[in-house]
Amino acid sequence: MQIMKTKMQCLLDEIESEYKYTSKMTGKGALDPKVRAAIASIPREKFVPKSYIDSAFYNGPLPIGHGQTISQPYIVAIMTDLLELESDDVVLEIGTGSGYQAAILSQLCKRVYTVEYIPALADIANKRFEELGYKNIEVMTGNGYDGWPDHAPYDGIIVTAAAKQIPAPLIEQLKPGGRMVIPVGRAHFHQELTLLKKNEDGELEISDIFGVAFVPFQGERDG
Repeated sequence: MQIMKTKMQCLLDEIESEYKYTSKMTGKGALDPKVRAAIASIPREKFVPKSYIDSAFYNGPLPIGHGQTISQPYIVAIMTDLLELESDDVVLEIGTGSGYQAAILSQLCKRVYTVEYIPALADIANKRFEELGYKNIEVMTGNGYDGWPDHAPYDGIIVTAAAKQIPAPLIEQLKPGGRMVIPVGRAHFHQELTLLKKNEDGELEISDIFGVAFVPFQGERDG
């Protein structure tokens, strides 16, 4: 247990160092204490395949099967931080993957609804949430392009795969005053981590943060 705590502390220190390096691009010079506490509370080693458990606290992406990855911890941190969540917020995640991002979000908001395109990954993540006692996360297998309209509107939306363009249904499901964080771009080409804010009048403000590399959005439609 102490070894895991030490590894987590080293990882958090690495994330803080990267925050300082990217502060001019993100506008955030330090990790929000609430986000830091959420990351520290989640056993990352439980969200990676057993064959990669020795690398669980590596500050980089790791494969989780089915051509998907668990994102770099720094990227998880900055995407979470950019949402600026409050405890009563309801969040939509597109791309459940291993469930790591959703688990962190669950520590910061009231409810997380997460959509996974690959049924096997959705099943694994759902079982993981049950085993670890995360009761405010609900998983659905489906096409994330369509979002999850049953529970809209959302205070925050986070997308963990690169879309060619921001899906219109997700913009519609974002609450006025809400924020969306999404990587935009084509696979194997330039992608930009993008922050979309919807003001109280429904007008959009879109900002590019910095270049990223994500797996492609599955099930994306044109238009």
